[in-house]
Amino acid sequence: MSIRKVVVIGGGAGGMIAAGHAAELGAEVTLLEKMERPGKKVLLSGNGRCNLSNTRDIGEFTAMFGPNGRFLYHAFHHFFRDDLLKLLAGSGVRTLAEPDGRIFPASGKSIDVVKALQKYMSANRVKILTGTKVTAIEVSGNSALSVKTAAADYLADAVVLATGGASYPQTGSTGDGYRMAAKLGHRIVRLRPALVPLIVKEQQSAAVLHGISLSDVRLTCFGCRAADIDIAATPRADRGRGLGKSRAHVLESRRGGIIFTQDGLSGPAALLMSLAVADALEKGPASLTIDLQPGRTILQLSEDLKTMIRAHGGRQIKSILNELLPERIALTVLMKAGVLADTGASQMTSAQRQAISHALKGLAFNVKDIRPLAEAMVTAGGVHLDEVDPRTMQSKIVRGLNFCGEVLDLDADTGGYNLQAAFSTGYVAGEGAARAC
Repeated sequence: MSIRKVVVIGGGAGGMIAAGHAAELGAEVTLLEKMERPGKKVLLSGNGRCNLSNTRDIGEFTAMFGPNGRFLYHAFHHFFRDDLLKLLAGSGVRTLAEPDGRIFPASGKSIDVVKALQKYMSANRVKILTGTKVTAIEVSGNSALSVKTAAADYLADAVVLATGGASYPQTGSTGDGYRMAAKLGHRIVRLRPALVPLIVKEQQSAAVLHGISLSDVRLTCFGCRAADIDIAATPRADRGRGLGKSRAHVLESRRGGIIFTQDGLSGPAALLMSLAVADALEKGPASLTIDLQPGRTILQLSEDLKTMIRAHGGRQIKSILNELLPERIALTVLMKAGVLADTGASQMTSAQRQAISHALKGLAFNVKDIRPLAEAMVTAGGVHLDEVDPRTMQSKIVRGLNFCGEVLDLDADTGGYNLQAAFSTGYVAGEGAARAC
């Protein structure tokens, strides 16, 4: 039996592990990477720390990918978190799990993960060609593929398309894989940005708040205009993909940190709901509320304000609110509540106190848009999963063509899910490429 020739296109997380495993199974593997070195996006992941997986079980893990998570069951049962950590440990990379479940290399350096994957490929004699951009994949005969580059063509028994998405183009993810897959007959689910900042219509307010960071708020997205929001519908628990069903006009709700930008919102809570916002805007208006005091009800806030006003009747209301919030936020809350900032505390009416309490629990903005795909951490959309065999990651349309990672229509929240999916699908794709008949 002749040795199978496998070409892996793309040297990201999925591509490197696919190449290493295919070679481990005896295939002659060539990895083609258009950047000057493999693993550039891995280096950036987790703010340079590489959040490579999570401690959640397989059921919870797949739920984080929404309905498409079912596609990952086989891959995760074949190669999951413990298998990945064992592979990395074989190259001397220890890992640590944080209290929230995220797993990082103990060194806190993503370069250690990239080096371990390079060592894995090297140990299995993978031929790595950098600075090599693939322009096309062509079917050559009944059982071979031809991979085209500017310098040469590479004949292969199997190809693994591991080109990543279309976000962070500076790392080499420029959507090449989608174009190649489409040319070979695959359907591409519409690409959208995921894990990206939000843009609001109230640009003046956003500019005033630019740079302010809040560590504990509840951000909720509604499928209506800000003027139509009923803040009583704001959930007390997180809602979103993998976190329970939403109700009424509530699309997602997340408790966590936000950062005000020049034109909107960023930070963990905003990034996590960006895909839901993008999809909502396709259908109609979307808006946001920020609960600035998620630990207290409106009634409790009103009573607390009454107590503070009684204790400091000689002060202005803006001075009292500054004890709860940064000054610029406090002034914005008063503006939204229709209360003059220099109103004396002793002059406050019950209605004004109620208005401030409501503004604190539901500072509202209309969403204009989300930041572009090039700025997103993850690309949503990609090769349609109905056209890929989840047991082998092989195309159901083109014999010998395999997929892994972000080029597939798979995306999840932050927390190590996306990288684990890339590693798992890469491992299965490499095995499918090496063993396919």
